[in-house]
Amino acid sequence: MPVRARNAIAIALILVSFLLLVPGLTKPLLTITASIDFMGNSRELFRETRSILQTVRNLHESGDDLVAGLILLFSVVVPVVKGLLLLAGFALPDATQRHRIFRFVRSISKWSMADVFVVGVYVAYLAAKATDMLDAVAEVGFYYFTAYCLVSLLALQFMMIEQAAAD
Repeated sequence: MPVRARNAIAIALILVSFLLLVPGLTKPLLTITASIDFMGNSRELFRETRSILQTVRNLHESGDDLVAGLILLFSVVVPVVKGLLLLAGFALPDATQRHRIFRFVRSISKWSMADVFVVGVYVAYLAAKATDMLDAVAEVGFYYFTAYCLVSLLALQFMMIEQAAAD
C-alpha cells in the first residue's frame, strides 16, 4: 500500500478515535446496583451510574486525588496527547522529525492505560454479576471507550508501518 494511502487511513483512524473517545469519557460507563431480598421482597439499596470523567471528579471531591489523577492521566491525558502528536507527525514534511514523533508516541503508548482501564471495568462488571446482591450493567460509554481503544490501536499500527518505511 502506498505511503500516502497509509497516511490517509491512519489520519482517518485517529480522527475516528477522537470521536469515540469523547463519548467514551462523558457518557455513562457502568451502572452498579446493590439490592437485598428480605422475606420475599427485593429492596434496592444502592444504584450508581457514572462516566469516566464523573468518576474522576467524584474521586477528587472525596479526597482520592492520587487515584483521580492516575485515571485522568492514563485514560484521558495520554490518549489525547498521543492522538494529537500522531496528527502532528503526519503533518510534518520532514521525515526525521516525523520519525522522532512516532518513536515518542510509541514510547508513551506503553503508558496509555486505556486498554487496561477497559479490562478493569469489565472485571468489575463480571464480579458484580457473580453475586446475588450486586448487579452491573455496562453502559454506552463503556462501548465507546472500548471502540476508542481498538481504533486507536489500529491507528498506531498504521503509524508503525509508516515509521518502518522511514527506517
